[in-house]
Amino acid sequence: MHGVVVIDKPAGRTSFDVVRRIRGLCGAAKAGHAGTLDPLATGVLPVFVNEATKLMQFFSHDDKEYRATVLLGVETDTLDVEGRVTAERSCDVTAGEVTRAVESLVGRVRQQPPRYSAVKHRGKPLYVWARKGVHVEVEPRTVEIYRITVLEVALPLVRFSVACSKGTYVRSLCEDLGRRLGCGACLFGLRRTRCGRFREDEALVLEERGDREYADLIQSRIIPIADALGDFPAVPVTAIEAEKIQQGLQPDCEMLEGRNIPSLSEGDMVKFVTENYTVVAVAEMLVPARELPLMDKRRQAVKIVRVFNT
Repeated sequence: MHGVVVIDKPAGRTSFDVVRRIRGLCGAAKAGHAGTLDPLATGVLPVFVNEATKLMQFFSHDDKEYRATVLLGVETDTLDVEGRVTAERSCDVTAGEVTRAVESLVGRVRQQPPRYSAVKHRGKPLYVWARKGVHVEVEPRTVEIYRITVLEVALPLVRFSVACSKGTYVRSLCEDLGRRLGCGACLFGLRRTRCGRFREDEALVLEERGDREYADLIQSRIIPIADALGDFPAVPVTAIEAEKIQQGLQPDCEMLEGRNIPSLSEGDMVKFVTENYTVVAVAEMLVPARELPLMDKRRQAVKIVRVFNT
């Protein structure tokens, strides 16, 4: 079994817990996930199985979307309701003030990773240092909030949806909101509704059912490598060419010239596929497709980035 299964991560489990269960159910040699979710959070967690783990690097920079609930008037050391309360204040604000403050969060911002997060310092996650009582200075990161919409104001709770770049901490976003309103805040609940091309409506719920039954369900819902790379233009190759690429061939201009391939630019990513649409490799274009006929036939046309043995 090779491909991506989109799991609806339940609350109370780590992302690694989910990967471990999927690996066991599938009998997979390898499995990994894209985009860690905190134990408190639920929602879209793409799990890459066997050869599909080679795809993870291509999804690591994907944008995300969330639905979040923030609790106003309470601050904690973890920036969410599972942490130790460090301050409490009255939240004497109006719905209009809340909406304006939430909408002001849109744009590029420098965000400090939470003390209790998986960001690493000297090879260890920040939460390890925090639990030891060690204060670690970490450089703020630039993230972008593309859009944010207030869904409900039921003070002291506020629900909103947010679309953001990779690396955004919604917990930190809630902290910023609390500061702008002057009452403090922490994350009350979080659900990821989209992770790159993977969406909530295709996520598989981790129900308590028999392992065999659930393994069959995963098999029926797994997304093949070719489909997971749906945005990568396909370059067809013969069975002989596929074998050569798997053995280390770097395709030259002569090999690609005359292929039915789209108008590609230098730097574009493509997938080499066989007649039955099995992905052989992912590659980066080194020359524009329109210039292939003008190039030295022996010039390397693409750089193979990943080879698949499915």
